[in-house]
This record gives sequence, structure tokens and C-alpha cells, in this order.
Amino acid sequence: MEETLNGTIDPACLQEPPLAMDVIKQLDVFGLSLYSILTLMSGISLLLYLEQCAYLYRKLPNPKKTTLMWISGAAPVISTMACFGMWIPRAVMFTDMTSNCYFAVVVYKVVVLIVQEFGGTGAFLKRFSGKPFKVSTGPCCCCCLCLPRVPMSRRWFFFLKLGVLQYAILKTVLSILCIVLWTNGNFDLSDLEITGTAIWINPFIGVLTIISLWPVAIIFMNTNSFLRDIKIVPKYALYQLILVLSQLQTSIINILALDGTIACAPPFSSQARGSMLSQQMMIMEMFIITLINQSLYRRTYDKLPSEAEDNDNKAEVALQTTHMEHDV
Repeated sequence: MEETLNGTIDPACLQEPPLAMDVIKQLDVFGLSLYSILTLMSGISLLLYLEQCAYLYRKLPNPKKTTLMWISGAAPVISTMACFGMWIPRAVMFTDMTSNCYFAVVVYKVVVLIVQEFGGTGAFLKRFSGKPFKVSTGPCCCCCLCLPRVPMSRRWFFFLKLGVLQYAILKTVLSILCIVLWTNGNFDLSDLEITGTAIWINPFIGVLTIISLWPVAIIFMNTNSFLRDIKIVPKYALYQLILVLSQLQTSIINILALDGTIACAPPFSSQARGSMLSQQMMIMEMFIITLINQSLYRRTYDKLPSEAEDNDNKAEVALQTTHMEHDV
């Protein structure tokens, strides 16, 4: 029975991903046009990002310009790596790991950006020290509304930054480990046996991701009302969107490919075809996000008002409101 079943499967569906030349040879007019358009999108994304980096380098001081370059580079870097993975299917392990490692650093840089907007760590702690921070936020404790608020302190802030920094470090280390194991034939995403390395490493990376996203959400949810003038909310929303598209969407497509829902199409096996579809979707999505980034990051920033100035503004608004009510 097993021999009969194996005899009905195209041998190409059981092979490794095709070489780049094999991909080019099997492209028809539509496929060549699609690959050309996606490559053009990826190239435009990279050029727009480089031009934006030149603008930020000229207009903004250190270290803010470096942080903005890192964060705004997430979409074009992922798009460029996806383009390489689309043309060279056997390099997907390297391109995906590069994108994931870059985005792991971006997660940490989001916290750095928020702190820098308040003038650095010292100014941030001076402004929020002793003030209660809400910790019942996603992705860990969004449903735990009964959790007490935690007063901000230097020690608490250190643990928040450490929770984010561990992901940037451990994700890179584990990615290198996965590549080393893969070259030796010990790491295979399709191997779901309890003795396989993928079944242990990937869930552990998922836990590290959740742990790192929680501190970012805590800091953002408690400070975003002070940073609306610099469009911190849409920037954070784009960062969340990139996270969903690059991590969750890719994982869902890989699961569908492993399950056989995404059919084999020689010379692509189910897993290779799922990876190809993921790379193509990623290029289009990151191209749109790169265009949006131009309006969010390619601009100068006014200095954020201090806490005293905020209080003066609020008092002035309250006084004007009182006068208006008195006149009426």
C-alpha cells in the first residue's frame, strides 16, 4: 500500500528546493513578469530607504538618527531578503534568519526610540519615576485587568529593557545555531518528531518573542499620550503590522505547506512552494509599508516639551475654559 502511495507522488515533490537556474527555466511569460515586478518593488523599497537614511543623517542628531534608521529599515530589509529567497529557493533558511535577526534588533530599538524622545534614560526616569505603570497589556496579560500598577523605578526600567534585549541577543544566537544544525542535516522544519531539533527550538523562540513584546507594550501604552505629536501611534502600529506579517503570516503558510494544504507544483515541493508564496506576499506588503514609512520617518522633529511645559499648557487650557464658561 505504501509503495502504491509513493508511486502516485511526483518525485519532484519530495526533492529539495530547486536551484535558481531551474526556477528561471520553468518561468513562463506571466511568471517572468511577476518575478520582474516583485524584484522592481524590492529594488524601489531599498532605494527609498537609502534616500531616507541620507535625509535622516543630514537632518537629525545622534543617536536618534541611528535608531530611526534601524526601525524604518525593517520593511526594506525584509523585502530585499524575500527577493533573494524568491529567486534562490535554497537560500531561504539564510534569508529568513537574516530578516528575523534584524527585526529582533528593531523590537529593542522601538523601546530605545520611545526613551530617546523623552531625552534619554535619565530624563525618562526623572519624568516617570514613582508614577504607576499599567502592566495588564498584551501579549501576556491583556486579560489580567486585576494586576496592580507598578511604580516606575530605575530597577523596574532595567528589567523592562532586559526583557526586550534578551530577544535581540538570543534570537541571533539561536538563528546561527539553526543554520549550523541545518548545514549538518540536524535541523528540518518539516521534522515534527520529538527527537527533532526544530520542535524544541521554534517554540522556545516563540516564548522569547512573547516575553520581549510585553515590555515594549508596557512602555508604549503608558507613554504614547505624550508622543502623539511625533506620530508614535502609527509608527508603533506599523511595527506591529510588520511583526504579524513577518512572523505570524509566515508561520501559518509554513504550517499549511507542511500539512499539504498548499499543493506541490514541480519543481517546487509543497514546502518550497509555500515558502515561495510567502516571499512574494512579503515583497508586496513590505513595499507598501516602505511607502508609508516615507511620511512617518522622513521628517524633522521638534523637541518634546518637558513635564513642566505640559503642566503649564494644561493649566492654560483649563484657565481659558474657565473664562469661557464664566463669560457664558
